Amino acid sequence: MIKNLRRAALAAALLVVPLTAPTPASAQDRAAAYTLPLTAAVQALPLAAEARAGYQRTSFKHWNAGRRPTDGCNTRAEVLLDEAVDLPQILPGCKLSGGRWWSYYDARWVTSASALDVDHMVPLAEAWDSGASQWTATRRESYANDLDAVTSLIAVSAASNRSKSDQDPAEWLPSASGVMCRYISEWTATKLRWGLTADASERETLTQLAEACAGTTVTYEPAP
Repeated sequence: MIKNLRRAALAAALLVVPLTAPTPASAQDRAAAYTLPLTAAVQALPLAAEARAGYQRTSFKHWNAGRRPTDGCNTRAEVLLDEAVDLPQILPGCKLSGGRWWSYYDARWVTSASALDVDHMVPLAEAWDSGASQWTATRRESYANDLDAVTSLIAVSAASNRSKSDQDPAEWLPSASGVMCRYISEWTATKLRWGLTADASERETLTQLAEACAGTTVTYEPAP
């Protein structure tokens, strides 16, 4: 529930900050969070062609042991616990019983952990295409298990996540009404956090969609 509140606050943030995406040069700079108008954030995405060659889902190790390696709950379970509107019971082996979640992609309540997927906001294949193919295995694991940014991983209905698959916003948007601005701001935040590129059709679509999202901002903290 706390993470849901943080996510809502993030989507609504209207902080006064630089209007161009900085390129932090030091560890201290990289620890800072930046907030941009959505239109400026989209334009800050580096433009590059995508390349799928060599992609394998196993190139991104997930789910790992999460924040607390000794508690038996992996990254997936920790996201579900963070985002539960009504907390589930935690059984031995971190099996979750009961609970209730809101899947914002399709505006559905979900009452079983097994009916949820934890979606990578920018899918693993899309990340690979957009620069992650050049990363180390350790960095890809960090990306796939990113619990440090509320926009990176999100619990949604399995049906909506599988409908999305590995598509970018030029190919897929959530079916629920009123969530498009949130979705593209979170997509853009994730790409900026990880230094990922956008191809021409993706950035053109994001640019057009952002015009309908006056007042929407993007907040991100560059990944270490």
